[in-house]
Amino acid sequence: MKKKDLLLRVSIVPLILLALLVMLFTEAPLSDYDRISVIIVHTNDVHGSIWAKESEMGYAHMAAIVKEIREANNNVLLLDAGDTFQGSSVASLSQGESIVKIMNSMGYDAMVVGNHDFAYGWQRLSELAEKANFPLLSANVRKPDGVPLLETSTIKELDGLKVGIFGLTTTETPRKTHPRNVEGLIFDDPVHTAKQIVEVLNQECDLIIALVHLPLIGAQDSCARLAEEVEGIDLIVSGHSHIPLKNGMVVNDTLIVQAGEMGENLGLVSIEVRDGKLEKAKATLYTPGPMGELRVDSKVQSIINDINKENELLMSEVIGWTDVFLNGEKEYVRTSRTNLGNLVAEAMLEATGADGAIMNGGGIRTSIEVREITRADVINVLPLNNYVILIEMKGSDLIQALEHGVSFYPEISGAFPQVAGIDFSFSADKEPGNRLVEVTIGGQELDPEKMYRIAINDFMLAGGSGYTIFEKGRVLGEYGLLVDIVAEYIQNNLNINVESLVSLAAF
Repeated sequence: MKKKDLLLRVSIVPLILLALLVMLFTEAPLSDYDRISVIIVHTNDVHGSIWAKESEMGYAHMAAIVKEIREANNNVLLLDAGDTFQGSSVASLSQGESIVKIMNSMGYDAMVVGNHDFAYGWQRLSELAEKANFPLLSANVRKPDGVPLLETSTIKELDGLKVGIFGLTTTETPRKTHPRNVEGLIFDDPVHTAKQIVEVLNQECDLIIALVHLPLIGAQDSCARLAEEVEGIDLIVSGHSHIPLKNGMVVNDTLIVQAGEMGENLGLVSIEVRDGKLEKAKATLYTPGPMGELRVDSKVQSIINDINKENELLMSEVIGWTDVFLNGEKEYVRTSRTNLGNLVAEAMLEATGADGAIMNGGGIRTSIEVREITRADVINVLPLNNYVILIEMKGSDLIQALEHGVSFYPEISGAFPQVAGIDFSFSADKEPGNRLVEVTIGGQELDPEKMYRIAINDFMLAGGSGYTIFEKGRVLGEYGLLVDIVAEYIQNNLNINVESLVSLAAF
């Protein structure tokens, strides 16, 4: 690319940001001395994505944008709506602490905890709250003794304006993290909790923001229900649904905003308050230009560079060894069962206590040679950041799932099922959809009318590789990142030898 073209493209980003800020404040004459203008910058569901890649802008670029906004405006709040500490290897290796370091350097004002922020256990979440220079909020989550797990709310003062911010966490959390992570915790109804806390905050605050990790619509604890049933909330900053709301959505005169996921956007809300009362709230999204040419905040980039160095050491940690070649080659895992496929499925089975486990062969991306096994090896095998999900499904639907998995044979297909707890045989001579010869689960013939607990991954649950049948299953729980579960399985089993895995002709 020519230097002139590069300079032009790099300069586009600040121009876009300037245009967004002008748009937000075009109807707000700053000469009105009784009017206070506030900008809310918000993120959600970043899931440990610290680097710029594909559509993810990374924290260093986010920090550069936030810095520019703060330089142009006196009253700025930076908020995060949860699912922040888990979702990538860099986050998992430090159990969320690396993300806290980055957020501290950016000057976040508050964060609500989401279901995936409990991934390392609620005790670890409490430790992260101590390490954070900003409050981790959740008003509706209590410890076994009834005491709130985290801070319930915080009050920020901007030009004399008091802004009350309180947090709410989805009641789906016990089903959307490993049960041991929230053992003993009490999740109260968010709407009931909100009514109580808004009544208290109203006595002291001019503006009230609900910072929530709740479904947008449809669920009993949704943002829509919160807006409909709780009076006095001026703005709902949300996460959990991963939906980018370009201009927000309004329910019962309350603006609800959300920025999408993985740092694809920064949410921006301009708020005008006159005489201590909300006069106007307007939302938009900042989306960066070409990802390879984003300017960064040098301080945050330096922290990320240090984290990378620390992770390189952790990635080289030996967690086990194998004296057999663990076959993850594309032409094998997508046409037949292999020992590496068996290992991954066995790890899923052990982590969930399921009756059976199915892993799509396409999610296994490479092999492991005969040698010591490092964390980096496991990440290379499973680089897609999939979660392990436990569902309940009918035996007849499980048969359909397996039929789908073998329907493409002998063609190479990412749908081919790697299994544990389940055994099956099929005939390639039969028509697709009617190829299974025998299926057993737990050593017993599969009963089409029986309900079974099956471990899969989130990609398959969403219909990935054509597994739409799993959408009929009832989700019983989420059990963390697949890569972490497999690494833990290898670590607990110390070593892998030819006797410890099913010997399959495919490898």
